[in-house]
Amino acid sequence: MTERLFTLKEINKHNTENSCWVVYREKVYDMSVFLRDHPGGEDLILEYGGKDVTSVMKDTASHEHSDSAYEMMGDYCIGSVHQPRQFNDKEREILHRQRVAVLEEEEEYNTYAQEDFTPSITNTVKDTKFLDLRRALIPQFFKTQFTKEFYLEQVHKPRYLPTPAIFFGHPLLEPLTKTKWYVVPMLWIPFVIYQLYQSYSLWSSSSVAISLFAGGVFIWSLLEYGLHRCLFHFDDHLPDAQWAFLLHFTLHGFHHFLPMDSLRLVVPPALFVILAYPWIRLAHVLFPSWMAHGIIAGGVFGYILYDMTHYYLHHAKVMSFHFKEMKKYHLAHHYKDFEAGYGITSKFWDTIFGTTLEYNEK
Repeated sequence: MTERLFTLKEINKHNTENSCWVVYREKVYDMSVFLRDHPGGEDLILEYGGKDVTSVMKDTASHEHSDSAYEMMGDYCIGSVHQPRQFNDKEREILHRQRVAVLEEEEEYNTYAQEDFTPSITNTVKDTKFLDLRRALIPQFFKTQFTKEFYLEQVHKPRYLPTPAIFFGHPLLEPLTKTKWYVVPMLWIPFVIYQLYQSYSLWSSSSVAISLFAGGVFIWSLLEYGLHRCLFHFDDHLPDAQWAFLLHFTLHGFHHFLPMDSLRLVVPPALFVILAYPWIRLAHVLFPSWMAHGIIAGGVFGYILYDMTHYYLHHAKVMSFHFKEMKKYHLAHHYKDFEAGYGITSKFWDTIFGTTLEYNEK
């Protein structure tokens, strides 16, 4: 696993006899056990507990240290200082090229457009420097830390397992992360019908209800693009913090990490309720009830089409009309360039906003 990283705020808290850390040349050392053995006395180290001692140790006039003393420090090293960086446009472009270069090393970079595309199975014994695929994934975020650059590079490098990965590893939570594709229409089509009925009953016009329904589908298409681009791929503006990586991974990072996990390609019902509720309430705030119900019906139906299309593109030999091209387009988003090609059901909004993913026909 990657080296542990500690923020300066976290290090500063360790300034007591029971837990005394110091920083030397960007490395963090836990000197708690060594305090009583320090030739200069434990008070000298405690004075600098939770602080950087690089300049102090260089000052031979106050306290000169031998080479063996520096070698001994290595036994107490527990990680490195994590200092978040801000990148300008040029540096961000360089980082993106580096992440894409990681994809180019994989066989799938050249095979994703094949009709019989099947990714190579990941060697779970060797591929452990980011997350260990043999164990529950989410708990690992609480046991290690990543830099933002490392996290974004690794989470966008697709892996493949022939069976569903272990997400939480908890017997009650784990089933909530797995959803068969047919659960989505079974649950939400009755909801769509109910919303349409409410719209019609409040206004008594089938043409108006159908128009509102069509408007809801259109609104969803924009929402689909906006959520995918601005929320799920919030990479550049992602806070450089472990909690942010965990949230990013839970919402969408997992899908890029393991894009072919068949039981995690549609939104779990519980998560959809949480995500959809604010939008449903907003519709009732912005529009009278007869309009809101019709728009909600179309929006949820658009979502159903999105989820079904997403699963279809990943796990089916698709029909030539429209879907054959969209499958290449979406797999290119995973295996070629994850910073373009945000449309799932169509390229319409990518074309409007200039994020169309260009790739060679294969």
